[in-house]
Amino acid sequence: MLPEAFKEKMRRLLGGEADELFASYEASKAVGVRLNPLKVEPAAFAAKLPFDASPVPWCATGYTCREDAAPGKHPYHAAGLYYIQEPSAMYPAAQLDAASGERVLDLCAAPGGKTTHIGGAMGGRGLLVANEYEAKRAKALSENVERLGLTNCLVLNETPERLADRFPGFFDRILVDAPCSGEGMFRKDPEAATYWSEAHVAACARLQSAVLDAAYAMLREGGVLVYSTCTFSPEENERTIESLLERYPDLELQPLPQDGGVAGGVPAWSASGDERLAATARLWPHRVRGEGHYAAKLRKTAPAAEWRGKLAAGSVPRQPMALYRDFEERALRGRLDGAFALLGSQLYLLPDGCPDLAGLRVVRPGLHLGEVKKDRFEPNHALALALPAERFRHAFELTEAGDRAADAYFRGETLPGSADRGWLAVTYHGFPVGWGKEAKGTIKNMYPKGLRRMGG
Repeated sequence: MLPEAFKEKMRRLLGGEADELFASYEASKAVGVRLNPLKVEPAAFAAKLPFDASPVPWCATGYTCREDAAPGKHPYHAAGLYYIQEPSAMYPAAQLDAASGERVLDLCAAPGGKTTHIGGAMGGRGLLVANEYEAKRAKALSENVERLGLTNCLVLNETPERLADRFPGFFDRILVDAPCSGEGMFRKDPEAATYWSEAHVAACARLQSAVLDAAYAMLREGGVLVYSTCTFSPEENERTIESLLERYPDLELQPLPQDGGVAGGVPAWSASGDERLAATARLWPHRVRGEGHYAAKLRKTAPAAEWRGKLAAGSVPRQPMALYRDFEERALRGRLDGAFALLGSQLYLLPDGCPDLAGLRVVRPGLHLGEVKKDRFEPNHALALALPAERFRHAFELTEAGDRAADAYFRGETLPGSADRGWLAVTYHGFPVGWGKEAKGTIKNMYPKGLRRMGG
C-alpha cells in the first residue's frame, strides 16, 4: 500500500496525472533482459530467445518479456548471455556511451546491471572499476561480473571519498546510480514503500550530494558523468542536479533522448526554476513499459586534478606461473598475457592499465583464473565464463547428451565421459557454462556448489 504522504506529494506534483501513476501500480511489473554483446550478437540472438521479447526503445540490447517467462531458469542465463533487468534501469548506462579503451567508474554498482551493461559496451578493452560500499552487495556485484564474462573489471568495496582521494582526475566516464528513496520501485518491490518518509528523502539527497562531490573529483577534463536514481522525488533529482551545477559551474548538462515515452526533467520542481534541467530525463511507469527512473548527463569542461598514482605491477613467483602455464597448455587454446597477480593462492589477470590497488578493499582484481595448489592449478568458474568455446581444447556439449543432461549438470551430478581428457568446458548450445574434469570415462562436475539447483 502506498503511503498517504507519498500520494499527496505526487498529487501536488502531477495534478490529475497522479491517478494514472497510482493506477500503474495495479499493472504487472516490467520484466526485461539485456543481451550480452561480449558473448552474442544481440540483434541475431534476440530471435533465438526461448520466450517472446520486444525491443526496449532506449537500449539497443534490451528486450521486455512476460513476467512468467522465467528467464533466470534457462541455461542461457547461467551462460551469461543476458542479464535480467527491468527496462527503465537500462536507460542510464546506455546514456554513458562508454567505449573501448576508456577508464570508466560505476561508483554505486551493486547488483551489477549497469556495470555489466557498461562492460558490454567496452568490449573487454579499457578499465572498468565497479565499486560498492556495502560488502554483501559487493559480493553479488562480483558474481554478476563473473557470470557476464567481464575481463577488464575491478570490483571494489570502498567509500566514494576514499576513491576520490586515490583517483583525482582519473576517469573518462563515471556513472552514479545513487542510493535513493526508491519511489520508482514501489511496484516492483512493495516492501520499499514501508520505508518511505520525507525524512528519508532528505537523508538520501544529502548522501547523493556527497557521492557526486566524490565523482566530480575523479572526473577528468572533458569527462562525462551520468547521474541516475530510481525515485520520483525532485529533492533527489532536479534539485540535486541544480545544487551540483551551482557547486561546479564547469559542469555542462548534456541533453538526454526523450523518446519512447521518456519525459524531460521539470525545471519548476527545482528551487531556481533552472530551464537547463529540462534536458534531464524522467521515466514514469504510467508512460513507459518500465519502472520509475531519473537521469542526468553532465560534461566537465574545466581542467581537473592530475592523477599521480602508479599502475599495478604484475608480479607472480615462477612456480605458480609455471603451474598455470602447464594447465593452460593442456586445457586452453592460445595464451593469456598481461599483468598477473597472486593474492594468497588465487591467481588473477589484471585489466590493462590497472592502477596500484594497495590499501584498497578489493573484491575482484580482474579475471579470476583459479587457485594455485601445491603441485597443480585448478581453474575458477570465472575463467570458463570469460572465454568462448573455441578457446578450450576439450568440451562436453550438454545438448548432445540427452534431455536431462543440462538439469543434471546444474544440480551438480556427474556426467558420462568418453576418455581421460582432464579439464574441459561444459557447454550449452556452444556456450560455456562451467568446468568439468574427465577421468576414466566419467566427468566430475565442477559447477560451483553455491550456484547449483536444489534436488541434487
